[in-house]
Amino acid sequence: MTSAAVLRASTPAAERSACFHCGLPVPEAGRYTAVVDGAVRDVCCPGCQAVAETIAGAGLQSYYRTRTAPPPRGAGEPVRLPTARALLEIYDRPELQRGFVVERADGTLEATLILEDIHCAACVWLNERHLAGQRGVRSVDINYVSRRARVRWDPALVHLSQLLAAVEAIGYHAWPDDDTHRVRVARNEKRQALWRLAVAGLGMMQVMMYAYPAYVAGAGELPLDLARLMRYASLALTLPVVLFSAAPFFRGAVRDLRLRRLGMDVPVALGVAAGFLGSCWSTVTDGPAVYFDSVTMFVFLLLLGRFLERAAHERAHEAVQRLARGIPATATRIGYGDGAERQEVVPAVALVPDELVLVGPGDAFPADGVVVTGATEVDEALLTGESRPLEKHSGDEVTGGAINLRAPVTVRVVRVGNDTRLAAIVRLMEQAQAQRPALVAAADRVAFWFVLAILAIAGATGVTWWWIDPARALPIAVAVLVVTCPCALSLATPAALTVAIGTFARRGVVVAQSRAIEALARVTHVVIDKTGTLTEGRPEVVDVRPFGTADVDQCRRLAGALERGSNHPIALALCAGVTSEDIAIDPVHTAGSGVEATVTGRRLRIGNRRFVEGWCGADVLPLAVDDQRTEVWLASRDGPLAVFKLRDALRPDAAALIGRLRDDGRALVLASGDETGPVAEVARRLGIETWHAALAPQAKRALVAGLQRDGARVAMIGDGINDAPVLAQSDCAIAMGSGAALAQSTADIVITAPHLAAVGDAIGLARRTLAIVRGNLAWAFAYNVVAIPLTVLGLVAPWAAAIGMSASSLLVVANALRLREPVRAARATSRTEATAVAQANPS
Repeated sequence: MTSAAVLRASTPAAERSACFHCGLPVPEAGRYTAVVDGAVRDVCCPGCQAVAETIAGAGLQSYYRTRTAPPPRGAGEPVRLPTARALLEIYDRPELQRGFVVERADGTLEATLILEDIHCAACVWLNERHLAGQRGVRSVDINYVSRRARVRWDPALVHLSQLLAAVEAIGYHAWPDDDTHRVRVARNEKRQALWRLAVAGLGMMQVMMYAYPAYVAGAGELPLDLARLMRYASLALTLPVVLFSAAPFFRGAVRDLRLRRLGMDVPVALGVAAGFLGSCWSTVTDGPAVYFDSVTMFVFLLLLGRFLERAAHERAHEAVQRLARGIPATATRIGYGDGAERQEVVPAVALVPDELVLVGPGDAFPADGVVVTGATEVDEALLTGESRPLEKHSGDEVTGGAINLRAPVTVRVVRVGNDTRLAAIVRLMEQAQAQRPALVAAADRVAFWFVLAILAIAGATGVTWWWIDPARALPIAVAVLVVTCPCALSLATPAALTVAIGTFARRGVVVAQSRAIEALARVTHVVIDKTGTLTEGRPEVVDVRPFGTADVDQCRRLAGALERGSNHPIALALCAGVTSEDIAIDPVHTAGSGVEATVTGRRLRIGNRRFVEGWCGADVLPLAVDDQRTEVWLASRDGPLAVFKLRDALRPDAAALIGRLRDDGRALVLASGDETGPVAEVARRLGIETWHAALAPQAKRALVAGLQRDGARVAMIGDGINDAPVLAQSDCAIAMGSGAALAQSTADIVITAPHLAAVGDAIGLARRTLAIVRGNLAWAFAYNVVAIPLTVLGLVAPWAAAIGMSASSLLVVANALRLREPVRAARATSRTEATAVAQANPS
């Protein structure tokens, strides 16, 4: 059976009776067909066939899955091919945008786009400026290494299709960053690159064969007719190399000049054109020398360098891609009908909250959820960097993308798609990779003026050598254009940052702001919060001391009513195990202090001692009995009602982190909103000499600001929510993130790992990244400082210049790849174990 027949057999009969595109009857089955979503679809006429093939070829098959009805047309009415703009308008459909567009709190939309035909830093600059100038666009960040653009726009002023069309208008192509387009674009670009490389390589070898006799023959040994034949043969072989293989350089140069912009394609195109046209003139006029061999070798080496550079870019970006692929494409949804359980395989993006899914051993969880039935072990190394399996039982939360290792479990879906924790991590990483730190912006500005200077130097060199030795003027001028490449300069920082962000993620550290890596490497002081950072963040009530007539249970219920709805660890501890039907009316929250509200007709306050003293007087509250426990006071206007004593255990690795930071020469400061006793005890146990207690959020901010005024570079480690002011003030804000708070965190770096060692690892990796960035920049400048004078003096041939130019960019990327880490073998082991369990328990 042929492949087409197999595809046709897999197509439901109902879909073969009517035109797959327009819905009208099919006169003759099998006469007109189109392959869409891997199946042969019958269509009624050549017009529908052309439309369906165009849509499928553009990777827009999801149009057919999401449309509510076929396009209307009368019988016999011809079908017109959709315009490119009409195809782009498909992406304005809300059901399609659900998979790749995120709505921000201010009503703007944000999406990541794949950009095609990005070759140099000037391409990035041009696209950023052009998109930023579109009406309704709020921000644009493009990462040169990953070729991804992160765009935020106002949907009331501009549509996504208009932004895609704007990119098309300046000669580039943009598509939503989903798996379909990512694979298609990568495949097409690789195929085109290989074809161009093959043609250039074949042409180079043949032209070198014809050029060899001229190099080895002595004066008068090569007959004129034979020499002329060799030249014309070389011209014929060089022509496809110039017209086909070098076409991207010429297109890029024309585009840059049309937009009054100088990119790297301009000197490359000038060098190729000058060498080729000069050789053609020498061929026709029997001039002294031709350089077809240098032109073909130059094009081949440039294409080879770009091909290898592209492969290195993909390796650098693979950490984000691995995370993005963490959510499986399908899920087994559990439904009930006719009194029986029914299971069906559905796309993971079709899941909605509160649905039930079955996850077998070896499978990835398709969404964030809660285990309903069953118990298993889960591998979350992809998200947290923690290789040890975690036990999960009924009622425990599971994260989309984690691997189920041991037994099948039923999970109730809580968050899907862009709302999952994995999606939040991917967004933060892509945001960091797309941002342009000061070092990148400065390098790009230098690169622009650098190209302008090179054009001037090449022109002056050609004129000078024309007076000295006309035969050498052209090859030397071409070599000057070729040897100097600002690409290495533009790649020096983004390549290292892209690789580093992926390595951070594998260690359970999500970088949300790329500037944070440089800031973290330079910090001199580390300010650390206590609750939830050095401690477990899961305090428990160990004692309740009521005052007056209220008993313990009454006080617990009042406290539970006041704290209900808060996600602060202390609030959760006070609400644990408490059942209260009382409702807090008109609550007023004071950050870092407590809550005031009306409960059962009385105005009450609950919070720290200062918060309550400011209401009912300091002389009313009794003195603390246990200074090492955290106190939470409950009071009315008449006086205190109860004091709650809470205990929060230190993290087992807190002492190791403090010791590591101290050994690295960082000054340590403990800053907490808790009372003096508990803070002093934690500082004593960890050996922290400088500590501050009873600090409100603004007081913490003032503390950090004071250190900065004294010249310190400060990193703040906190919970990311209540510490928002001080995190914003610090040079590098590090939040201990989890769950939905991850997406809301304003921190520069979010720790997703369950251990504090990730903080120490992050600081060490940041210092290493900064060292590699400096090394890359030093190499890029040193290479050009040495290469330019040597080439101007005529000591570097065009082919050697091409090798130097390509090697300089490759060396920068290769140096950045030193930051990569191999994916932990434990993850592969976990998958193997899970597969073995699944095979042993097929049910």
